Amino acid sequence: MAQGHRPDRVGDQIRQDLSELLSRGVVHDPGIGFITLTRVKVSPDLQVAQVYYTTMGDPSARRQTAAALDRATPFLRRQVGARLRLRRVPTLEFRFDESVAHQDRIEQIIRDLHEEEAHRAAPEGETPSSDDPDHH
Repeated sequence: MAQGHRPDRVGDQIRQDLSELLSRGVVHDPGIGFITLTRVKVSPDLQVAQVYYTTMGDPSARRQTAAALDRATPFLRRQVGARLRLRRVPTLEFRFDESVAHQDRIEQIIRDLHEEEAHRAAPEGETPSSDDPDHH
């Protein structure tokens, strides 16, 4: 049953190694920019590692980052392979993590609802200011 946790351990190690490589500037591709690796999901047979990331910027910047990661994948896979003690190094598949964008959108909707509620609760002619300590 110990096998069940092995893909998780390998994924954590891959995320840590890739984060270190990317943050130290080992990859000399200006298209990569500032990215955050959110999680790595490794297949049960340890052959494929899906690396989820987020990045700052508009859709154009996201496309540039994705292209740069595609170019760097063989290099990154070799670097990870040198650090991991596995017979076969998993194939790296970089994927933009949409869940973070969805979470941000949900938080924005909740903030908007609170703001709208505060405006409705304010007496006629008054609107709560952003300086108001009771206004969230």
